[in-house]
Amino acid sequence: MNTNFTFLLVSIMEANLLRLQVAVLLVFLIQCVQPQQVFLNSTFERSALLDLRASLGLRSRDWPLKAEPCNFWNGVQCENGHVIGINISGLKRTRIGQLNPQFRVDTLANLTRLRSFNASGFSLPGSIPDWFGFRFPALQVLDLRSCSIFGSIPGSLGNLSSVNFIYLSGNNLAGRLPATLGQLKELSVLDLSTNKLTGAIPLSFSSLGKLTRLDLSLNYLSEQIPISLGSLSGIQFLNLSDNSLTGFIPDELRNLDNLVELDLSKNLFSGLFPTGLKALRSLEKLVIARNGLEGHLSDDMFSGLDQLQVVDLSGNRFDGALPVALLSMHNLRSLDLADNNFTGVFPSLSSDGNSSSGVFNFSNNMLYGNLNFSLARVSAIDLSSNYFQGSTTSFSGRNVTLDRNCFQAVANQRSPVDCRLFYTQKGLNFDDFGVLGPTEPPLSEQAKSSKRWKFILVGLVAGLVFIVILVTVLVLILRTCDKGISNQRGSANVGPIPEGDSPLPPKDPNIVSGVGDSFTYEQLLRATGSFSAASLIKHGHSGDLFKGTLEGGTTVVVKKVSLYSCKKESYMMELDLFSKVSHARLVPLLGQCLEHETDKLLVYKYMVCGDLATSFYKVTDLENDGLQSLDWITRLKIAIGAAEGLSYLHHECNPPLVHRDVQASSILLDEKFEVRLGSLSEVRAQEGDSHQNVITRLLRKQASDPCTYGSSTTTCAYDVYCFGKVLLELVTGKLGISKSDDATTREWLEHTLPYISIYDKEMVTKIVDPSLIIDEDLLEEVWAMSIVARSCLNPKPAKRPPMKYILKALENPFKVVRAESFGSARLRTPSSRRSWTTAFFGSWRQSSSESATVPSHGISGLKQSGRIGSHGSGAIEYSSSNKRLSNEIFPEPVDTEDTERQDEH
Repeated sequence: MNTNFTFLLVSIMEANLLRLQVAVLLVFLIQCVQPQQVFLNSTFERSALLDLRASLGLRSRDWPLKAEPCNFWNGVQCENGHVIGINISGLKRTRIGQLNPQFRVDTLANLTRLRSFNASGFSLPGSIPDWFGFRFPALQVLDLRSCSIFGSIPGSLGNLSSVNFIYLSGNNLAGRLPATLGQLKELSVLDLSTNKLTGAIPLSFSSLGKLTRLDLSLNYLSEQIPISLGSLSGIQFLNLSDNSLTGFIPDELRNLDNLVELDLSKNLFSGLFPTGLKALRSLEKLVIARNGLEGHLSDDMFSGLDQLQVVDLSGNRFDGALPVALLSMHNLRSLDLADNNFTGVFPSLSSDGNSSSGVFNFSNNMLYGNLNFSLARVSAIDLSSNYFQGSTTSFSGRNVTLDRNCFQAVANQRSPVDCRLFYTQKGLNFDDFGVLGPTEPPLSEQAKSSKRWKFILVGLVAGLVFIVILVTVLVLILRTCDKGISNQRGSANVGPIPEGDSPLPPKDPNIVSGVGDSFTYEQLLRATGSFSAASLIKHGHSGDLFKGTLEGGTTVVVKKVSLYSCKKESYMMELDLFSKVSHARLVPLLGQCLEHETDKLLVYKYMVCGDLATSFYKVTDLENDGLQSLDWITRLKIAIGAAEGLSYLHHECNPPLVHRDVQASSILLDEKFEVRLGSLSEVRAQEGDSHQNVITRLLRKQASDPCTYGSSTTTCAYDVYCFGKVLLELVTGKLGISKSDDATTREWLEHTLPYISIYDKEMVTKIVDPSLIIDEDLLEEVWAMSIVARSCLNPKPAKRPPMKYILKALENPFKVVRAESFGSARLRTPSSRRSWTTAFFGSWRQSSSESATVPSHGISGLKQSGRIGSHGSGAIEYSSSNKRLSNEIFPEPVDTEDTERQDEH
């Protein structure tokens, strides 16, 4: 009995002991978990969080009102009873909060122990408050990527002494980079890409000793790269692409020992390839595309860069032979040397079995000869637009592009004439596409003699006919000139002349049918919903434009040219144009469909932002601002882009090409507001261009209306005049000026132009678009563009500046209006010893004997006598007997001798 009782007692004690051990273990676990359950001790910070929740309009599911913020609010991190981190990235607003989102984070100022604030992707339209840099001494991470922020970067951010990461990319920040950012000694990553920042890179950035990543791409930064950036020895990623940086690439970048990626593409760099880059042993990605670099690329420049995987040097002016050392790198995965001037025989690519296959682009160069190399390490290669010859059987079935070469039995090759001419100039043998010329039996002596006499007779007859025609034409010209002089004396105001003689369209439609891809009519019918009204963009003068989506998901624009309403020549000449010219500022033609009997279809790349006329103002969600106009930086970018396209047509094409339809609706814009010129169906070769001889120009003059005094629509001067009206639209916000030349437009020009004076900057503020927000520097740019616009609208076509000088003036607006451009600034052109400013301002010269008559495409509504008030500038007289000289309105810089004679050409 006692034994059983004792056993029972022991069992109970053991059970209690086990329970006690379990309880102790539970208490221990609770104590271990307890530190994760942090409670907010500060009522001050709790109130700040509640106010922040209300001002941002956050949903209750993310920040429940009655729950403990430190434990149950998404993205809130606490330590020791205080808030140290807030992450609202990915959170959503309530419906009420979505109605008027703003940068309302004033209550953050009370969270002084904050170490991290992440709002990436969360819409916070507004500017960064200045106090942001003073209230967070412990802040380490500031992430405001893609938050719709605008305004400038406050200089107070330089006081964030503990910050390691700053991400402000993908916003609308403008203005200059604050030099105070150079005070951030602990900063590791600075990402300010995809904004609208201007000015130079501050020299103080060289003090960021711990910086590992600097991304300033997709802005409007200018001037040179500071040499002092070479002292950032710890940086690994440097991206300055898509800006307006100029000058030489500093050799001091060779000191960036740890650099892995370098991107300097899409700037305005000039000079030679920086040889110091060969010291960057860790470099894996090198991109310097779309600049103005030139010279040879020797093998020594790439010695030691064994880690390179991606190299893009396209869109420069490099020449000479391809660098064999670059092509032989074992780790190379992508190499783009397109759009340069490389020449010579193509070297052999390395066929090392250990090297990975890569993508190579050598298009648009002047490489020649036969292709005898292995494609073992090539996954894709583009050799188009060169002068390679021979057979391509070894490339069959491979991903190789061979268009526009001189290959045998390959489609889309250059013409035999082009190929023979190239190889003859090089002193090389051309295989003539592998085709032997036909052989003929030798002629007898009698046959030779008979043939010789036939040639002599034909020559004599042709010579006599030519002399008769020439004498007749000269007589007619003399009579016409006499009539023209008498007509000019008796008539002061004349209208525009008819369009100039159009060039004949291509005779063979098969020649132009190979431009771009060939689509079937059924494909484009499906893409546009059978050309439904819903897909119609607009009715163009050369055809209807429809928006369509191809089977692969690509959005395109399809122009439908109906032969019932349009001439056949319209689309034929446009296709012929695209087969001969190519430029980044022309709208890309993707293909065509000519199989339908009456409807001819042209397929273009779709421009996301439409054209300038439709994108100038856009509807916003803001309650107090229903319409938002383009900011000035974007307007200037558009003007420069359009000028680049017109400068290419006028000065880089031979003969010069005239657009003839320059207006806001012809300036197309992609998603980054990069310009592509559209409406190319009206492009014609210029009448009487400087490349033609005197006889040709006389014949062309005879063909035009002899009574017309002014410029034809088929001259570059006409394009310049129309472009001047586009510039005025950008300055004033007055849309519709560039598309019409009626009495209302002329009256508006008469009223507006007197406000543009090179002496008085403030006068232009009376015509500037009131929706523009501009500071003093931007006002000078607006003033400069206005001056350029007025020079383009000169009544005398011969006095209007060439497009290449207009482009230079828009790229350097301060040199137009600041005093130093008149004397010291000497940006000389290769073809002239004059400064560009002299050439530009010299176009304004007029002699005192000029008639007051305003010709066609000028301001034809002015009266011959009377005054037009200029609101402070004095009245401007227009009188045939007493006319104020134009150089009183537009002063001339120093050294303008012989300018007028040169501008007359």
